[in-house]
Amino acid sequence: MGWLSDRLSSSIGKKIIMALSGLLLILFLVIHLLNNLLLFLGPEIFNDNVERLEAVKPLVRVIEIALLLIFVFHIYNALKLWYENKKANPNKYAVDASSKNSTIYSRSMVITGVIILIFLLLHLGTFWRTFNFGSHSSGDPYPFYTIIQDAFSNPFVALFYFIVMIILGFHLNHAFQSAFQTMGWKNKKYTPIVEKIGTAIALIMAIGFASIPIFFYVASLGGK
Repeated sequence: MGWLSDRLSSSIGKKIIMALSGLLLILFLVIHLLNNLLLFLGPEIFNDNVERLEAVKPLVRVIEIALLLIFVFHIYNALKLWYENKKANPNKYAVDASSKNSTIYSRSMVITGVIILIFLLLHLGTFWRTFNFGSHSSGDPYPFYTIIQDAFSNPFVALFYFIVMIILGFHLNHAFQSAFQTMGWKNKKYTPIVEKIGTAIALIMAIGFASIPIFFYVASLGGK
């Protein structure tokens, strides 16, 4: 198995692992967005869906921890590759990272990735604390919708989530295309299609997630 370890620890191996882990995270985001969009259908439907997930809470926790580990590993590999490339070829890296040879999406991948990781840690910490140890004045045993509604009625929380979701779309726009390129699935015929799909996914994810804090904050203004 030594050859496999050497292969995976090589620069190419790390890029392949990053591509595969990135695609898995995009798949999770699609599923997560579909669940979150149930918020627009009202508290009853959203709460019912969360209650169904509560029935398999141990499995959900395992999946959440696995996803967090994948994300951390994904960011770790990205930072390591960035550092190794910069250390090995500082002059060449500066040229390749110039605006003439790269896009703003690719040049900002490390920065946007770190921002998303920090957000994820804060988001999961808040989620676990609120839903597992928190209480709500309404007395509702399943106040999931109300908790989210209350959180996004705060303009700072809503703005923070909105900005990070835009950054997420910014990151995904390059990530999807880069994953296919890393796997060697790049040619003149299919690359334009992959680029369009990547941009579409980025827009859908950014608009979909960002619309939630906007919706609840605007709704809270109407209730004042």
